[in-house]
This record gives sequence, structure tokens and C-alpha cells, in this order.
Amino acid sequence: MRKYVSLKKSGSAVLLFFSLMMFLTGISYGQQPETARQSLAILPFSATGLSSETIQTLESLLRQELAQSNHFTLIPEEQTYQATGEKTCSEIECAVEIGKKLSAQKVVLGNLSQLGSKIIFHYMLIDVASAQSVLSDNVSSMQLEDMDVVMKRVASSIVTGQAINQTAKVDNIMEAETATPRRRAARKYWGINFGYLYPTEGYDDVDKSFTLDLRIGYEINQVTVGTHFAARKGFATNVYSSYLFTKTDICPYLGGAFGFHWVSHEDFLNYDNNKSGDGFEVTVNGGLRIFRTYNFQVLLNLDYIITFNDYNDKAVVFTIGLLR
Repeated sequence: MRKYVSLKKSGSAVLLFFSLMMFLTGISYGQQPETARQSLAILPFSATGLSSETIQTLESLLRQELAQSNHFTLIPEEQTYQATGEKTCSEIECAVEIGKKLSAQKVVLGNLSQLGSKIIFHYMLIDVASAQSVLSDNVSSMQLEDMDVVMKRVASSIVTGQAINQTAKVDNIMEAETATPRRRAARKYWGINFGYLYPTEGYDDVDKSFTLDLRIGYEINQVTVGTHFAARKGFATNVYSSYLFTKTDICPYLGGAFGFHWVSHEDFLNYDNNKSGDGFEVTVNGGLRIFRTYNFQVLLNLDYIITFNDYNDKAVVFTIGLLR
């Protein structure tokens, strides 16, 4: 019994010891000693298109955010202004010179530009000893009211040494990051085509077979990409792409397609037949697009198709139709 009580007391003492160590470790990580902090000078921002009051407000916001981080020892604003005088510094050379005057180890340079309602902020973190930029990045805001969040992100970037896009947190997302990214538009079209399939091999040696297909695609300058579904002695579906040679009303094109084709054969219901009529299909095609500059087009298309099935089906397909 005494042995059990002794072990219990020992276990409690060990647990208390580790809890105390973890608490002290947390304090040491949460608070940097004053002597370990680097001195930092925030130079007055250079700006185009913004009022002096706005510039000073943004400087103060950045200073407050960096002060709250407890990562740097900030050189007082008054001393910084005395060292810079009436000059505006936007180059590394003058920033290093001012940093040496202030006995600063790091210097922050900032430049603000306004383009319509959009504000662009470029900043650099400069190491005075090496006279080199250790961090340089750009960030933009669609409106002035969002600049407080921008300054939070810039401060986080300076403290961590990371690019601005790597400092996102739940409470500092900028409005520009919530916008839907712009994408280049392509002209969408669709059309129905009809014609004949002329076998060159397989297809039960028929002379020709009626075919009908639906095309849905996108036209991008001189390239088209799309898919089509076809009823041609069975059914097929392919993804195709073509190169358009001209931008005029009579436009020749050349391309190819890859997909799947199930070919109907006469012995399909013969259960003793082990042949398969379906398989992947490769297509080489070419033709003409007429009235290309209009919102509709006449399509003349010629395909050579090879279906990789047990019948080795090959054919030439000619179709004509309208695209809209």
C-alpha cells in the first residue's frame, strides 16, 4: 500500500514537472526577449495619386501591426522623419544610408500608386548590413477601405519573410482574393450534321451508311475544341480539335479526334461469336467552314476513322451541316 502511494506521488510530481516545463516553453516562444529583436525602420511611403493624410494613415496602420507582432524593435517615427528630412526614398541605396544613420538592422520601403479606384502597394524589406532586399512583393486593393486588411497582410509578410499570397488567414482575406478570376472567353457553337459513311474495311462490306451527328464546341482564334455524338452504323462519341487556317468567310481546317465507337454488325446477336464491335476510335479530319465571320456557319467535313475493334472497321465519313 505504501509502495502504491509512493508511486502515485511520484507520478503526480512528474506530471507537474512536465506541465511546468511546457508552460515555460510556451512563454519563451510567445515572447521574444528584447535583445533578440532586430531593429526596424519604416521609411515614409512614396506615393502617386493619394493624399498625404491617406499615406500617413497607411504608414501608421503598418507600424501598429508590426508593433503588435513583437518581432521587431521599431525605430520611433519622429527619428525616422528626422533622418529622411524632406527627401523621399524609393531606392535600396538611400534606404541603406538612412538605416545606418538610425542604427537599424532592417528597413522597410513602400510605394503606393493609384489606378482609378485600384491601389497598388509595392514594398521591400532591406537588410542594412548586406545592402540587399530580402523580401519584395506587390499587393493591390480594389478600394481604399480594404487597405487596413492589406497592411495586416504586409506586416505578416514582413514578419514571416513570406510572399503576400502565403500569409492568408481567416481574418485577413482581402476583397480582391474573393473575386472570381477572369478567364478569356471563347465562342461557343453547336450544330447538327448529316451525311454518309463509306467503309474501306469491315462494316459487313456495306456500300454506305447514313450518319447523323451533334457537335458542341468552342472556337478560340484559330483553334476549335469540342465533342460530338454520332449515329453512324452504331453510335460514337469523340473529343476533337481542329486548326483553322484563315479568318475569312471560307476557312479550311485540319484536325483530329479521339473517342469511342460501337459498330453494329449483322452477327451481333450470334452468341457463339466472340467478336466485339466496340472500341476506341481515332479520326483524322479536314474540311471547310463557310461564312465564318457570321453568327452561323456552314460546315463541310470529311473524316477518316479507324475503330480498334475485332472487325478492324475503317471508313471515310462525309457530312454537311450548320453550326450556330
